[in-house]
Amino acid sequence: MASKGHNEVKESLREMTRIFRPKDPKKFVKEYVRKYRITGGYEEELTMVVEHELVRMNSSVS
Repeated sequence: MASKGHNEVKESLREMTRIFRPKDPKKFVKEYVRKYRITGGYEEELTMVVEHELVRMNSSVS
């Protein structure tokens, strides 16, 4: 993935995480990758992005 495209994917995934607040980050990323046809091999990194965003959202609510 090119760095510009990669950053756009991460930002889009962060926004979708804020909207949908998934309970299972791995399943959410798997569906996202399949739906938007993201190149394979990035699931682990994108899962970490979702988990980090969820932690950030939960800490700002408290």
